[in-house]
Amino acid sequence: MNRRPFDPRLLRRVPAARRDLAVLAVLGGLTALLVVGQATALATLLATAFDRRLETVALAGFVAAVGGRALVAWAQGAVAARAAATVKATLRADLLAAVGRHGPGWVAGQRAGQLATLTGRGLDALDAYFTGYLPQLVLSVTVPLAVLARLVFADWGSALIIALTLPLIPVFGALLGWQAQAATERQWRRLSMLGGHFLDMVAGLPTLRVFGRARAQTDVVRRMADGHRVATMRTLRIAFLSALVLELVATLSVALVAVPVGIRLLGGGIALSTALLVLLLTPEAYLPLRAAGSRFHASMEGLTALDEALTVSAAPATAVPDAPAATSCAAPPGSGEIRFENVTVAYERTTALRDVTLTVRPGERIAVVGPSGAGKSTLLALLLGFVTPTAGRVVVDGVDLAHVDLDDWRRQVAWVPQRAHLFAASLADNIRLGAPDTADAALATAVADAALDDVVAALPDGLATVLGERGHGLSSGQRQRVALARAFLRDTPLVLLDEPTARLDTASEAVVLAATRRLVRGRTALLVAHRPALLADADRILRVQAGRVTELTPATEAAR
Repeated sequence: MNRRPFDPRLLRRVPAARRDLAVLAVLGGLTALLVVGQATALATLLATAFDRRLETVALAGFVAAVGGRALVAWAQGAVAARAAATVKATLRADLLAAVGRHGPGWVAGQRAGQLATLTGRGLDALDAYFTGYLPQLVLSVTVPLAVLARLVFADWGSALIIALTLPLIPVFGALLGWQAQAATERQWRRLSMLGGHFLDMVAGLPTLRVFGRARAQTDVVRRMADGHRVATMRTLRIAFLSALVLELVATLSVALVAVPVGIRLLGGGIALSTALLVLLLTPEAYLPLRAAGSRFHASMEGLTALDEALTVSAAPATAVPDAPAATSCAAPPGSGEIRFENVTVAYERTTALRDVTLTVRPGERIAVVGPSGAGKSTLLALLLGFVTPTAGRVVVDGVDLAHVDLDDWRRQVAWVPQRAHLFAASLADNIRLGAPDTADAALATAVADAALDDVVAALPDGLATVLGERGHGLSSGQRQRVALARAFLRDTPLVLLDEPTARLDTASEAVVLAATRRLVRGRTALLVAHRPALLADADRILRVQAGRVTELTPATEAAR
């Protein structure tokens, strides 16, 4: 975990923020000059008793310095807020791009909740870092240097005391900061676990209600939320203790300067104007460091989220050991021959496929059968580029898929999953998802081919009807026909279907099955199937069991 107050990776990943950070540095330097100018003007004004002209000049300088500091403080807030918005937008885009690179398997389970928490609440915590801590971090460098430079010429003894005591604040702040960092990491882990579990619970709420487990899961979420509350209170306890220590150190340091100056002033060893200047500038030297220390704790959650966002979004899309560096080349035609050459796909706790070798010839319709969890969907995920072989390779028309531009390759593939996701948009936009620029005539043809005409006719606004999220308002069979219409509209040479008739009643299955036969006609097709109806038209049948692939004859599988 990164413990530095500023992560240099940020400048490399978000180049647009460099200008804002440079402006913050310039404004910090300007603030330091105004602090020195304000203290000098005020000391001159208070020490001048009989020179009216000097009083006027000093008063004008003091008012100008105060106004300048207010203007610069406003500019710092505006620039810092703009930098925070830029960084959050860029990192959220990078996280979405990382999800696209890794594929849907990467965000399954607990990681989905962690990414949702990181993208939302986590990155929002960067506001406190950019608008609170970062400007103070700049001031904690510029202001003490400017104060020391001014006091060296005014009273070098006081400057020496300040120079010796200033490091005490960051030292004590770092000692307490290590404890606060560990507490913040625990707090963040608990929040990520809570977000992931809550997301899974909401997704499975209908099942939990049916089996009477909703109340038990509510108790689990309550316990996890209470654990997060305890972790948060521990973090706040350390933050309050840190603020107390920093205030105490700063107060004692100021006293070490003020007491000798007062004694020397009484003895006539220092001029009134110089004594006032020292007393006015000394607190200003410690103030930015104290403020940075206290605001650091408020921004720790944002720093933790920043480190995780930079790490997650930069993670490589493949983690195959000893794999050669992939070079992107033109995607092969989807109508070419597909070969799996000694392909093994191993996950952290299981092996989905073991040493699979098979050939799919152009125009073949291949059915894939086997028990749940045997590795059938992994075969399709390999062709979609969602999964990378741990060993072996997938070759299309002589080209290794590991070396091609996957976006170009996926344009030649139509995929019909078990549960097609429909978005909160019009039915037409949902069908056009993979081909947004398709003409209305082609859209109408795809609707007819997918046997979706009756559904469109029954909707109040036809194709313009806005659906609910996940296709709320349509039945399972109707949602599956929308997925088939998407595939028809893409008109690709390779079609992948993952149990398109699963969870459908007899009538819906017959309609979807007829549309599926029209879709695969004249195309290379892989169909993951459990029901015998999909096997009748298959040229070959592959059985996947325990990660092994064997070929069956259609008659043998029908007899089973």
